[in-house]
Amino acid sequence: MKRKLFNLIALACCFIFVMAVTADLSGKWAGIIKTPDGNDLPVAYNFKLDGEKLTGTCEGSFGQMTIDSGKVTGDAFKFQVTVDGNAYAHTGRFYADSCGLDIDFGGRKIHTTLKRVASK
Repeated sequence: MKRKLFNLIALACCFIFVMAVTADLSGKWAGIIKTPDGNDLPVAYNFKLDGEKLTGTCEGSFGQMTIDSGKVTGDAFKFQVTVDGNAYAHTGRFYADSCGLDIDFGGRKIHTTLKRVASK
C-alpha cells in the first residue's frame, strides 16, 4: 500500500514539474543563426503558449513573421516560420534559461541556442 502511494505521489510530482517547465517557454528568446552561406543572423522569438499550442512571432533582418503550426509536448516543441514563401521547420527542446533549436533549411539542419531575454 505504501509503495502504491509513493508511486502515485512521485507521478503527480513529475506531472507538476512538466507543467511548470512548459509554462516557462512563454516569453522572448534571442540568439544567432549561422546560415548555410556562413552569415550570422540575429533573431528573436516571442513565444506564447496556450496548453500545447505554441504561437508567437519571429523577428530578424527579414522582418517579423508569425509562428505557424506550433506544438509543445513535454520539453520538446516544433513550429514553422514562412519567409519569402518558404516554410522553415523548427524543432527544439527548452530548459530553464535556454532552448536548443534545429531549423531545416531545405534539408540542411542548422542548430542554434536561444537564451531567454530578461524582461525590463
